[in-house]
Amino acid sequence: MDIGLLGGTFDPVHKGHIAVAEEVRARLGLAEVIFMPAARTPFKEEDCISSVEHRVRMVRLAIAGYPYFKLSTIEMNRSGPSYTIDTIVELRDLVGEDCEIFFIMGCDSLASFPWWKEPERLIQACRLVAVPRPDCAVPDLATLEADLPGISERVTVLDEPNVDISATEIRERVARGLSISHLVPEAVDEYIKQHELYLTG
Repeated sequence: MDIGLLGGTFDPVHKGHIAVAEEVRARLGLAEVIFMPAARTPFKEEDCISSVEHRVRMVRLAIAGYPYFKLSTIEMNRSGPSYTIDTIVELRDLVGEDCEIFFIMGCDSLASFPWWKEPERLIQACRLVAVPRPDCAVPDLATLEADLPGISERVTVLDEPNVDISATEIRERVARGLSISHLVPEAVDEYIKQHELYLTG
């Protein structure tokens, strides 16, 4: 069984995340895609993001109508920043060696991948799937290969979906009192209103 893994802060989860998960699942024939909210990330200050409880609940609401989307909370109990290699190793123990894991990322993240924690080990533990990001060119695979030998055989670069939705934009619109109904699933929109998230910008 092949599965996809889509990680992130999901602050909030939005229609772009759903579109990416749908496209990757369909194009690669994955059995399911796991959404994994990060408790903490190495790149963001903890006080700059909403509580993990809010973010997990929003993801659960967003994927409720998709039987092939799952929610994992394994990063919630990990102390310190969340590194992808730690997550993949833990997930591998759960799903077994016969399951191929496809880690979904933006093309911008792929460009910096050789400088992630233990990238050599990571490309052996999973395959990479890079999706387009606004104003981001596809990294040159030959250059990536020079920096990290073997990566070109472990990555699939997709040309769709072209999603131009940003969680930062959503938070800013909420703070300004603007509608986000076209950017997030209806249940997530209602949750944000009910819990008065992002009102301070």
